Amino acid sequence: MVFVLVALVVLALLASVHRYVWRRFVGDTTAPGSTLRKVGTVAAFVLPLLSLGAMTSGRIGAPFWLQQVLAWPGFLWLACLLYLTLALLVGEVVRPLLGRVLARRDAAAARTEAGTGTSVPAAEGAVATTASGTRPRTEELVPAGPPRPAEPADRTPATAPPAGTEAEPEAVRDAEAAARAETEAKAAAAAPGIAHPSRRLFVSRVVGGAAAAAGLATVGYGTHNVLSGPSVKRVTVPLAKLPRAAHGFRIAVVSDIHIGPILGRAHTRRIVDTINSTSPDLLAVVGDLVDGSVADLGSAAEPLAGLRSRHGSFFVTGNHEYFSGAEQWVNHVRELGLIPLENARVELGGFDLAGVNDIAGETEGQGPDFGRALGDRDRSRAAVLLAHQPVVIHDAVEHGVDLQLSGHTHGGQLWPGNYLAELANPTVAGLERYGDTQLFVSRGAGAWGPPVRVGAPADITVVQLASRQA
Repeated sequence: MVFVLVALVVLALLASVHRYVWRRFVGDTTAPGSTLRKVGTVAAFVLPLLSLGAMTSGRIGAPFWLQQVLAWPGFLWLACLLYLTLALLVGEVVRPLLGRVLARRDAAAARTEAGTGTSVPAAEGAVATTASGTRPRTEELVPAGPPRPAEPADRTPATAPPAGTEAEPEAVRDAEAAARAETEAKAAAAAPGIAHPSRRLFVSRVVGGAAAAAGLATVGYGTHNVLSGPSVKRVTVPLAKLPRAAHGFRIAVVSDIHIGPILGRAHTRRIVDTINSTSPDLLAVVGDLVDGSVADLGSAAEPLAGLRSRHGSFFVTGNHEYFSGAEQWVNHVRELGLIPLENARVELGGFDLAGVNDIAGETEGQGPDFGRALGDRDRSRAAVLLAHQPVVIHDAVEHGVDLQLSGHTHGGQLWPGNYLAELANPTVAGLERYGDTQLFVSRGAGAWGPPVRVGAPADITVVQLASRQA
C-alpha cells in the first residue's frame, strides 16, 4: 500500500512538472494549432512514457534489446527535465524584470514621440502618424470630392480660429497621448503579467530560449563527463596500527560501475585501462558493478578479466547486485579473476582486509555479518573494510575497523542531488573520521539512470596507506 501511494505521488509530481515545462516552452511561445505546438504537445506525452519505460523495463523482465532502446532517450530526458525545470525557475525571476524593462522602454518612446509633436503632412500618398501610434489612411485625412475654388487672398474666412489659438488642438492631443503613455507604463510596471500580447510573447520566447540553451548544455556537459571515463584521484590515509613494512601500500578503489543497457563493454574497458594505469598493490570493487543479469551483461563485464594488481582484485556486493541476481554475479566475477568477500576476511602482509555483503541482501538472508567478517580477528592489526553503503560505518566502529571503503552515493551524481544524498548518508564523498575509524566514500566510476554527472565527476581513487611508525 505504501509503495502504491509513493508511486502515485511520484507520477503526480512528474505530471505537474511536465505540464509546467510544456506551458513555458510550448504553450507560451507558439500559436494555437501551429505545427510547433502540435510537435511540442506530442513530445510532452511521448517523452515521459519513454522515461517510465526506461525505469521499469529491467524490473519487469523486458527483453534486453528493448531496455537498450528505451534507456538512452528515457533516462536522458529525465536529466533534461531536471535542468530545464531549474532553468525555467530561474527564468521566473527574470521574466517580470524583463517585462518591466520593455514596458518602460515603450513608454519612454511614446513620451518622446508625444513631446516632439512630430507628424507628417497628409499630402497625396502620404500617411500621418498620430501620437497614439496609429497610422490612419490617407483618404481619411484628405476629403473626397471636387476641389473648391480658391478664395481671394485678402478675404478672411468666417470660420478661421482667433489669432493665437491655432496650436491648441495639437497641444491637447499631445497632452492626452503623453497621459495615456504614462498610464500604460504604470499599469505594465504594476502588473507585468498583463502586458501587451506581443511583449509577453517576446519575453516568453527569450526566457524559454535561454532556459533551453542552459538546460541542454548542462546535460550535454554531464553526459560527456560520463562517456569520457573516470579520472584518477589520490588520497593518503594514515593508520596507527599499520606496520612500517606496509607503508605506502596502494589500494585502487572503484565503485558503482553500473554496467547496463547504456554503459556496456566499452565503458568497462575504459575503467579497466584506467585502473591498470595506476599499477595498484590491490584493487577493491565496492559494489554496484551491474544493472542487469549475467545472461544480458556477462559479455560486457568480460574486460574485468584484464585487471592487474600485485595482491589481487576483491569484490563486495552492492544493492544493485541484489536487483540483478547476486549469486550469479558473485560466481561470474570469480570466473573473471576477482575474489568475492562475502562476509569474509583475508590477512595480508600488513593488515586485514574484510568485506561484508550489502544491506539489500537482508531480504534474501544474505545481509552484512560483521561478526563473521571481523569477530575473531587480532585487533592489534590494522583492518580495512569493504562495504558498499556508508551507513554501516557505525558497525565498523564497533568492530574496531581502521578504514572503511565505500561507494553507493555517486557523490549525488546530478546537482543538487548531493543535498538529498546528505540526508541519507553520513558521508557523500571523500574522507571523514568517525571515532577511531576513517571512512572514505568514492563518487563512483559510472552512473545510474541518466548517463549524466553534474557537480560529481566520476572517479577511481588510489588510497595510499601510511604508517604512523614510518
